[in-house]
Amino acid sequence: MTKNKIALVFGITGQDGSYLAEFLLDKNYTVHGVKRRSSSANTERIDHIFDSINFSNKNFFLHYGDLSDGSSIFKLINQIKPDEIYNLAAQSHVRVSFDVPEYTSDIVGIGALRILEAIKSINKKIKYYQASSSEMFGKVKSKKSINENTPFYPRSMYAVSKVFAYHSSVHYREAYGLFACNGILFNHESPRRGPTFVTKKIVQGLSRVKRGVQNKITLGNIYAVRDWGHAKDYVVSMWKILQYKKADDWVVATNRISTVKNFINIVAKKLDLRIKWVGKGLKEKAINLNTKKVIIDIDKKFFRPTEVDFLKGNYSKAKKYLKWKPQYNTASLIDSMINEELSNQVK
Repeated sequence: MTKNKIALVFGITGQDGSYLAEFLLDKNYTVHGVKRRSSSANTERIDHIFDSINFSNKNFFLHYGDLSDGSSIFKLINQIKPDEIYNLAAQSHVRVSFDVPEYTSDIVGIGALRILEAIKSINKKIKYYQASSSEMFGKVKSKKSINENTPFYPRSMYAVSKVFAYHSSVHYREAYGLFACNGILFNHESPRRGPTFVTKKIVQGLSRVKRGVQNKITLGNIYAVRDWGHAKDYVVSMWKILQYKKADDWVVATNRISTVKNFINIVAKKLDLRIKWVGKGLKEKAINLNTKKVIIDIDKKFFRPTEVDFLKGNYSKAKKYLKWKPQYNTASLIDSMINEELSNQVK
Protein backbone atom coordinates (compact mmCIF):
# COMPACT_ATOMS: atom_id res chain seq x y z
CA MET A 1 0.00 0.00 0.00
CA THR A 2 1.40 3.38 -1.05
CA LYS A 3 1.97 5.78 1.83
CA ASN A 4 0.14 9.10 1.59
CA LYS A 5 2.36 12.06 0.83
CA ILE A 6 2.68 14.53 3.69
CA ALA A 7 2.35 18.27 3.07
CA LEU A 8 3.12 21.03 5.55
CA VAL A 9 1.37 24.32 4.76
CA PHE A 10 2.38 27.59 6.40
CA GLY A 11 -0.52 30.06 6.11
CA ILE A 12 -3.18 27.33 6.15
CA THR A 13 -5.95 29.66 7.42
CA GLY A 14 -5.56 32.14 4.56
CA GLN A 15 -7.36 32.25 1.23
CA ASP A 16 -4.74 30.21 -0.64
CA GLY A 17 -4.05 27.86 2.26
CA SER A 18 -7.67 26.81 2.54
CA TYR A 19 -8.02 26.04 -1.18
CA LEU A 20 -4.67 24.25 -1.22
CA ALA A 21 -5.69 22.11 1.76
CA GLU A 22 -8.87 21.02 -0.05
CA PHE A 23 -6.91 20.24 -3.21
CA LEU A 24 -4.23 18.20 -1.42
CA LEU A 25 -6.77 16.24 0.62
CA ASP A 26 -8.50 15.32 -2.65
CA LYS A 27 -5.10 14.06 -3.82
CA ASN A 28 -4.98 11.81 -0.71
CA TYR A 29 -2.29 13.81 1.04
CA THR A 30 -1.98 14.03 4.78
CA VAL A 31 -2.04 17.77 5.37
CA HIS A 32 -0.49 19.59 8.31
CA GLY A 33 -1.27 23.29 8.62
CA VAL A 34 0.47 25.94 10.69
CA LYS A 35 -1.42 28.84 12.24
CA ARG A 36 -0.43 31.64 14.58
CA ARG A 37 -1.81 31.62 18.09
CA SER A 38 -4.50 34.24 18.65
CA SER A 39 -7.38 34.80 21.07
CA SER A 40 -9.86 34.01 18.29
CA ALA A 41 -9.92 30.72 16.38
CA ASN A 42 -9.38 32.35 12.95
CA THR A 43 -10.18 29.08 11.16
CA GLU A 44 -13.29 30.21 9.25
CA ARG A 45 -11.83 29.31 5.86
CA ILE A 46 -10.98 25.75 6.90
CA ASP A 47 -13.77 24.91 9.37
CA HIS A 48 -15.54 22.87 6.68
CA ILE A 49 -12.46 20.62 6.46
CA PHE A 50 -11.40 20.59 10.07
CA ASP A 51 -13.51 20.47 13.22
CA SER A 52 -11.30 22.32 15.69
CA ILE A 53 -13.37 21.01 18.61
CA ASN A 54 -13.72 17.32 17.70
CA PHE A 55 -10.61 16.91 15.51
CA SER A 56 -12.70 14.97 13.03
CA ASN A 57 -10.48 14.78 9.91
CA LYS A 58 -7.89 12.03 10.23
CA ASN A 59 -5.81 13.41 7.36
CA PHE A 60 -5.78 17.06 8.43
CA PHE A 61 -3.89 18.49 11.40
CA LEU A 62 -3.38 22.00 12.75
CA HIS A 63 -0.31 23.16 14.64
CA TYR A 64 0.68 26.41 16.30
CA GLY A 65 3.74 28.10 14.89
CA ASP A 66 5.04 31.40 13.60
CA LEU A 67 7.47 32.39 10.87
CA SER A 68 9.08 34.80 13.34
CA ASP A 69 10.04 31.83 15.53
CA GLY A 70 12.77 29.69 14.00
CA SER A 71 12.62 27.11 16.79
CA SER A 72 8.93 26.37 16.16
CA ILE A 73 9.59 26.01 12.42
CA PHE A 74 12.48 23.59 13.01
CA LYS A 75 10.48 21.58 15.53
CA LEU A 76 7.45 21.21 13.26
CA ILE A 77 9.46 20.15 10.20
CA ASN A 78 11.53 17.71 12.26
CA GLN A 79 8.40 16.24 13.87
CA ILE A 80 6.09 16.06 10.83
CA LYS A 81 8.74 14.98 8.28
CA PRO A 82 6.84 16.37 5.28
CA ASP A 83 7.47 15.46 1.67
CA GLU A 84 6.43 18.97 0.58
CA ILE A 85 6.34 22.36 2.27
CA TYR A 86 4.22 25.23 0.97
CA ASN A 87 5.08 28.65 2.37
CA LEU A 88 1.94 30.76 1.89
CA ALA A 89 2.25 32.67 5.17
CA ALA A 90 2.82 36.42 5.08
CA GLN A 91 1.83 39.85 6.23
CA SER A 92 0.10 39.93 2.87
CA HIS A 93 -1.42 43.40 2.66
CA VAL A 94 0.78 45.62 0.48
CA ARG A 95 -0.57 48.93 1.78
CA VAL A 96 -0.12 47.82 5.41
CA SER A 97 3.53 46.99 4.71
CA PHE A 98 4.22 50.74 4.49
CA ASP A 99 2.99 51.05 8.09
CA VAL A 100 4.70 47.94 9.53
CA PRO A 101 7.85 47.51 7.40
CA GLU A 102 9.98 45.74 10.00
CA TYR A 103 7.30 43.17 10.86
CA THR A 104 6.55 42.63 7.17
CA SER A 105 10.20 42.01 6.30
CA ASP A 106 10.65 39.65 9.26
CA ILE A 107 7.67 37.46 8.37
CA VAL A 108 7.77 37.63 4.56
CA GLY A 109 11.53 37.70 4.04
CA ILE A 110 13.36 36.22 7.02
CA GLY A 111 10.47 33.81 7.68
CA ALA A 112 11.11 32.12 4.34
CA LEU A 113 14.84 31.96 5.14
CA ARG A 114 14.06 30.24 8.45
CA ILE A 115 12.12 27.51 6.64
CA LEU A 116 14.87 26.99 4.05
CA GLU A 117 17.54 26.79 6.73
CA ALA A 118 15.47 24.18 8.61
CA ILE A 119 15.03 22.10 5.44
CA LYS A 120 18.78 22.27 4.78
CA SER A 121 19.48 21.00 8.29
CA ILE A 122 16.76 18.34 8.55
CA ASN A 123 16.23 16.83 5.09
CA LYS A 124 17.36 18.32 1.78
CA LYS A 125 14.93 16.07 -0.11
CA ILE A 126 11.90 18.00 1.13
CA LYS A 127 10.32 19.92 -1.75
CA TYR A 128 9.73 23.59 -1.00
CA TYR A 129 7.25 26.01 -2.58
CA GLN A 130 7.75 29.74 -2.01
CA ALA A 131 4.74 31.97 -2.67
CA SER A 132 6.35 34.77 -4.62
CA SER A 133 4.38 37.75 -5.90
CA SER A 134 3.85 39.85 -9.00
CA GLU A 135 4.41 42.85 -6.71
CA MET A 136 8.13 42.06 -7.01
CA PHE A 137 8.05 43.43 -10.57
CA GLY A 138 6.59 46.70 -9.31
CA LYS A 139 7.45 49.56 -11.65
CA VAL A 140 7.70 47.68 -14.94
CA LYS A 141 9.28 49.62 -17.78
CA SER A 142 6.77 48.68 -20.48
CA LYS A 143 3.16 47.61 -20.88
CA LYS A 144 4.15 44.18 -22.17
CA SER A 145 3.18 41.05 -20.25
CA ILE A 146 5.65 39.99 -17.59
CA ASN A 147 7.50 36.68 -17.63
CA GLU A 148 10.16 34.93 -15.55
CA ASN A 149 12.94 37.04 -17.10
CA THR A 150 11.43 40.45 -16.36
CA PRO A 151 13.62 42.42 -13.89
CA PHE A 152 12.27 43.09 -10.40
CA TYR A 153 11.55 46.67 -9.31
CA PRO A 154 9.77 46.35 -5.93
CA ARG A 155 7.72 49.34 -4.73
CA SER A 156 6.81 48.37 -1.15
CA MET A 157 8.44 46.60 1.79
CA TYR A 158 6.10 43.70 1.08
CA ALA A 159 7.54 43.43 -2.44
CA VAL A 160 11.13 44.00 -1.26
CA SER A 161 10.68 41.19 1.27
CA LYS A 162 9.20 38.89 -1.38
CA VAL A 163 12.26 39.54 -3.57
CA PHE A 164 14.48 38.53 -0.63
CA ALA A 165 12.46 35.32 -0.16
CA TYR A 166 12.59 34.63 -3.91
CA HIS A 167 16.36 34.96 -4.11
CA SER A 168 16.77 32.98 -0.89
CA SER A 169 14.92 30.08 -2.54
CA VAL A 170 17.11 30.32 -5.64
CA HIS A 171 20.25 30.52 -3.47
CA TYR A 172 19.39 27.45 -1.39
CA ARG A 173 18.56 25.56 -4.58
CA GLU A 174 21.88 26.41 -6.20
CA ALA A 175 24.12 26.35 -3.12
CA TYR A 176 22.71 23.34 -1.26
CA GLY A 177 20.76 21.38 -3.86
CA LEU A 178 17.31 21.98 -2.31
CA PHE A 179 14.21 21.40 -4.43
CA ALA A 180 13.15 25.00 -3.81
CA CYS A 181 10.70 26.63 -6.22
CA ASN A 182 9.10 30.03 -6.66
CA GLY A 183 5.55 30.45 -7.89
CA ILE A 184 5.32 34.09 -8.97
CA LEU A 185 1.58 34.48 -8.61
CA PHE A 186 -0.22 37.48 -10.01
CA ASN A 187 -3.30 38.85 -8.24
CA HIS A 188 -5.72 36.10 -7.36
CA GLU A 189 -9.00 36.52 -5.55
CA SER A 190 -11.94 34.41 -4.39
CA PRO A 191 -15.01 34.46 -2.15
CA ARG A 192 -12.56 33.77 0.71
CA ARG A 193 -10.58 36.96 0.17
CA GLY A 194 -10.29 39.18 3.26
CA PRO A 195 -12.48 42.32 3.40
CA THR A 196 -9.55 44.75 3.45
CA PHE A 197 -8.44 43.72 -0.06
CA VAL A 198 -9.84 45.90 -2.82
CA THR A 199 -11.73 43.22 -4.77
CA LYS A 200 -13.56 41.94 -1.69
CA LYS A 201 -14.10 45.50 -0.48
CA ILE A 202 -15.80 46.32 -3.80
CA VAL A 203 -17.97 43.19 -3.95
CA GLN A 204 -18.96 43.31 -0.30
CA GLY A 205 -19.43 47.06 -0.24
CA LEU A 206 -21.57 47.34 -3.37
CA SER A 207 -23.66 44.36 -2.24
CA ARG A 208 -24.36 46.18 1.00
CA VAL A 209 -25.09 49.45 -0.82
CA LYS A 210 -27.58 47.54 -2.96
CA ARG A 211 -29.31 46.28 0.20
CA GLY A 212 -29.30 49.73 1.79
CA VAL A 213 -27.16 48.75 4.77
CA GLN A 214 -24.09 50.75 3.65
CA ASN A 215 -23.96 54.21 2.13
CA LYS A 216 -20.75 54.10 0.12
CA ILE A 217 -17.26 52.67 -0.25
CA THR A 218 -14.06 54.70 -0.33
CA LEU A 219 -11.15 53.61 -2.51
CA GLY A 220 -7.69 54.69 -3.65
CA ASN A 221 -6.13 54.26 -7.10
CA ILE A 222 -8.93 52.98 -9.32
CA TYR A 223 -6.75 53.18 -12.43
CA ALA A 224 -4.28 50.53 -11.28
CA VAL A 225 -4.16 47.74 -13.88
CA ARG A 226 -4.10 44.17 -12.60
CA ASP A 227 -4.12 40.59 -13.88
CA TRP A 228 -6.79 38.91 -11.74
CA GLY A 229 -7.23 35.17 -11.44
CA HIS A 230 -9.04 32.82 -9.05
CA ALA A 231 -7.19 31.38 -6.06
CA LYS A 232 -8.82 28.01 -6.71
CA ASP A 233 -6.98 27.85 -10.06
CA TYR A 234 -3.72 29.08 -8.65
CA VAL A 235 -3.33 26.47 -5.89
CA VAL A 236 -3.35 23.81 -8.63
CA SER A 237 -0.28 25.50 -10.10
CA MET A 238 1.46 25.35 -6.71
CA TRP A 239 1.08 21.58 -6.62
CA LYS A 240 2.12 21.17 -10.27
CA ILE A 241 5.26 23.23 -9.60
CA LEU A 242 6.40 20.75 -6.94
CA GLN A 243 5.58 17.73 -9.13
CA TYR A 244 7.72 18.96 -12.03
CA LYS A 245 10.93 17.02 -12.72
CA LYS A 246 13.21 19.83 -11.55
CA ALA A 247 13.01 22.82 -9.24
CA ASP A 248 12.36 26.07 -11.09
CA ASP A 249 10.59 29.44 -10.95
CA TRP A 250 7.24 30.07 -12.61
CA VAL A 251 4.91 32.96 -13.45
CA VAL A 252 1.26 32.12 -12.77
CA ALA A 253 -1.26 34.54 -14.28
CA THR A 254 -4.12 34.89 -16.78
CA ASN A 255 -2.48 37.27 -19.31
CA ARG A 256 -5.67 39.36 -19.10
CA ILE A 257 -5.96 42.75 -17.44
CA SER A 258 -8.52 45.07 -15.93
CA THR A 259 -8.41 48.36 -14.07
CA VAL A 260 -9.90 48.56 -10.60
CA LYS A 261 -12.50 50.90 -12.12
CA ASN A 262 -13.49 48.31 -14.71
CA PHE A 263 -13.73 45.70 -11.94
CA ILE A 264 -16.14 48.05 -10.14
CA ASN A 265 -18.21 48.51 -13.29
CA ILE A 266 -18.56 44.75 -13.80
CA VAL A 267 -19.60 44.20 -10.17
CA ALA A 268 -22.13 47.07 -10.33
CA LYS A 269 -23.66 45.71 -13.53
CA LYS A 270 -23.97 42.20 -12.10
CA LEU A 271 -25.70 43.67 -9.03
CA ASP A 272 -28.03 45.76 -11.22
CA LEU A 273 -26.61 48.97 -9.81
CA ARG A 274 -26.74 51.77 -12.37
CA ILE A 275 -23.77 54.04 -11.75
CA LYS A 276 -22.30 57.11 -13.39
CA TRP A 277 -18.75 58.38 -12.87
CA VAL A 278 -18.22 62.13 -12.41
CA GLY A 279 -15.20 64.29 -11.57
CA LYS A 280 -11.48 63.66 -11.87
CA GLY A 281 -8.58 62.70 -9.62
CA LEU A 282 -9.38 62.74 -5.91
CA LYS A 283 -12.78 64.27 -6.73
CA GLU A 284 -13.90 61.36 -8.92
CA LYS A 285 -17.08 59.69 -7.69
CA ALA A 286 -19.60 57.08 -8.72
CA ILE A 287 -23.24 58.08 -8.39
CA ASN A 288 -26.13 55.65 -8.06
CA LEU A 289 -28.47 56.78 -10.84
CA ASN A 290 -31.50 55.40 -9.03
CA THR A 291 -30.92 57.26 -5.76
CA LYS A 292 -28.70 60.12 -7.08
CA LYS A 293 -26.37 59.46 -4.14
CA VAL A 294 -22.59 59.04 -4.18
CA ILE A 295 -21.78 55.38 -3.54
CA ILE A 296 -18.05 55.41 -4.36
CA ASP A 297 -15.53 58.13 -3.60
CA ILE A 298 -11.74 58.46 -3.52
CA ASP A 299 -9.46 59.23 -0.57
CA LYS A 300 -5.70 59.75 -0.81
CA LYS A 301 -5.17 57.72 2.39
CA PHE A 302 -5.88 54.58 0.34
CA PHE A 303 -3.11 55.39 -2.14
CA ARG A 304 0.32 53.83 -1.64
CA PRO A 305 3.33 56.15 -1.28
CA THR A 306 4.77 54.36 -4.32
CA GLU A 307 2.16 52.92 -6.66
CA VAL A 308 2.32 49.87 -8.90
CA ASP A 309 0.33 50.90 -11.94
CA PHE A 310 0.50 47.92 -14.29
CA LEU A 311 0.82 44.15 -13.81
CA LYS A 312 0.07 41.64 -16.57
CA GLY A 313 1.50 38.13 -16.44
CA ASN A 314 2.66 35.81 -19.21
CA TYR A 315 2.16 32.23 -18.03
CA SER A 316 3.32 30.55 -21.26
CA LYS A 317 6.11 28.65 -19.49
CA ALA A 318 3.65 27.15 -16.97
CA LYS A 319 1.24 26.35 -19.79
CA LYS A 320 3.91 24.56 -21.84
CA TYR A 321 5.71 22.57 -19.15
CA LEU A 322 3.22 22.26 -16.29
CA LYS A 323 0.17 21.94 -18.55
CA TRP A 324 -1.50 24.57 -16.37
CA LYS A 325 -3.94 27.24 -17.47
CA PRO A 326 -6.61 29.25 -15.64
CA GLN A 327 -10.21 28.05 -15.71
CA TYR A 328 -11.74 31.32 -14.42
CA ASN A 329 -11.80 34.71 -16.14
CA THR A 330 -12.52 38.06 -14.45
CA ALA A 331 -16.28 37.80 -15.01
CA SER A 332 -16.57 34.27 -13.60
CA LEU A 333 -14.32 35.22 -10.67
CA ILE A 334 -16.64 38.13 -9.86
CA ASP A 335 -19.68 35.84 -10.23
CA SER A 336 -18.26 33.47 -7.61
CA MET A 337 -17.53 36.34 -5.22
CA ILE A 338 -20.96 37.91 -5.63
CA ASN A 339 -22.78 34.60 -5.26
CA GLU A 340 -20.95 33.89 -2.01
CA GLU A 341 -21.65 37.37 -0.71
CA LEU A 342 -25.37 37.10 -1.49
CA SER A 343 -25.62 33.64 0.05
CA ASN A 344 -23.99 34.94 3.26
CA GLN A 345 -26.64 37.65 3.46
CA VAL A 346 -29.46 35.13 3.73
CA LYS A 347 -27.77 32.96 6.36
